[in-house]
Amino acid sequence: MMEEAVNYTIAAFYRFVSISEPSVLREELLAAFHGTDLLGTTLIAPEGINGTMAGSAETIDRFLKLLEERAGLDRAEVKFSSSEEPPFRRLKFKAKAEIITFRNVSIDPNRPGQYVEPEQWNTLIADPDVLLLDTRNHYETEIGTFEGAVKPDLEKFSDFVAYVRENLDTTRHRKVAMFCTGGIRCEKASAFMLQEGFPEVYHLKGGILKYLEQTPRQDSKWNGDCYIFDERISVDHETFED
Repeated sequence: MMEEAVNYTIAAFYRFVSISEPSVLREELLAAFHGTDLLGTTLIAPEGINGTMAGSAETIDRFLKLLEERAGLDRAEVKFSSSEEPPFRRLKFKAKAEIITFRNVSIDPNRPGQYVEPEQWNTLIADPDVLLLDTRNHYETEIGTFEGAVKPDLEKFSDFVAYVRENLDTTRHRKVAMFCTGGIRCEKASAFMLQEGFPEVYHLKGGILKYLEQTPRQDSKWNGDCYIFDERISVDHETFED
């Protein structure tokens, strides 16, 4: 008898929250979901959680409920998509020092810049006084970005620190808006820029994925595809349309 095909629900999420024992949460998640249809990677660190997971709708629902209970994850902040093929090959829960790395720089991710909802994003980036920054790596920006965005040509995210210090000026760049795939990188980057003295720092809430999900194609300021870190490689507006 052939096994029934799984229509994969994909959930991308993160939350900055204090987790006192990441390894304990890791073992609890592993015990709860080992042997199920759940695939993907979730990072757990003292500063929070970050992951993209795929499975049946029922498994994803159970997984998110557990993270709501243990880490206060807000389901409204989760980015959902779907796939007929498994986007990941394995299930991994990893205890880490950070969920997003800024090497040799101390940053308080609980003091980020101002969130901008997807429906307000077009208005913000139309302001000629706003510097629009793509905080992703260069290979991600090559296949798609927002109209008018500055691409720092980063090899890795931690290079953002040097880029800001060498190329930007707190007196000239007084209004900065930034974005990334799911929101986590620009949330931490916005906290860094505030620490560096930039007076107005904004970031796209939910990242490009939430923008593509919520913005009608005819109103979109996004050009190209959005690189993602699974076997789908990239997504666009069509991915989120019914």
